[in-house]
Amino acid sequence: MNYHNPVLLQEAVAGLQINPSGVYVDVTYGGGGHSRAILDYLSSEGRLFGFDQDPDAQANCIEDSRFELIPSNFSYMSQFLRFKGVLEVDGILADFGVSSHQFDKEQRGFSTRFDGPLDMRMNPEQALDAAGVVNTYSEAQLSELFYNYGELRSAKKIAKHVVKFRGEKLLNSTMELKNLVAELVPERFLNKTVAQVFQAIRIEVNQELEVIKKFLEQATEILVQKGRLVCISYHSLEDRLVKRFIREGQFEGEAEVDFYGNKKCPLRKVGRVVVPTAAEITKNNRARSAKMRIAEKI
Repeated sequence: MNYHNPVLLQEAVAGLQINPSGVYVDVTYGGGGHSRAILDYLSSEGRLFGFDQDPDAQANCIEDSRFELIPSNFSYMSQFLRFKGVLEVDGILADFGVSSHQFDKEQRGFSTRFDGPLDMRMNPEQALDAAGVVNTYSEAQLSELFYNYGELRSAKKIAKHVVKFRGEKLLNSTMELKNLVAELVPERFLNKTVAQVFQAIRIEVNQELEVIKKFLEQATEILVQKGRLVCISYHSLEDRLVKRFIREGQFEGEAEVDFYGNKKCPLRKVGRVVVPTAAEITKNNRARSAKMRIAEKI
């Protein structure tokens, strides 16, 4: 199956500072691009675990005795690794973006370019899909998620229009939703607004921000001292969570301080935020909004 070129590949692998005999985790396996690069640095004693709940990714599994793909959401990382007898790891990589493979399959409902079912589930086995969100959530709930997850100023207007439309006919396709938004937005703002609406619904369907929070908390528990965490984000909501957790050790408020005024944080940031070069963006347009942050376990 065709997957996107991995974003910030060399930078991410370098950020892990790989120990050839160490244990590593790629929690967003996708097409396996990052995992293959990590395996290139591991000796026969090294181990790599991948996580992905998408059956398409599981069908693309790397055949390597050092590698094991776990068919699960990475919010259960610690639980599954413990089951495998792994209590500590040397490094963890997370690329939070939706894969090009998922966007390019119209039947998955992620893309604004194709007409497909309102689905957007990373895990096709889960009950809630995008149609469930737009057809059953109250106007207040839709307004809140469009505002919080889509960062839309017109959240209330769009939510009201969705509820009015579905009073006569349920929304079933991505194009129906796109056309509905088009009735409210000037053409020059349409693509951006539709992308924000889709983003908001996708985040809600897959509980993406809650999954990231659970993952980050677990990462600090299972990393060895001086173990590395590398996170690649694609929008401000994700990046804000990662940045704040690295800086404060929590998602709200400020970190506790010791007697000397030093923050009690499990991680310390390594270097500055990394963004793709112009050359990479030219080759891979998907990389244009990527931001990578690296942290080390204290």
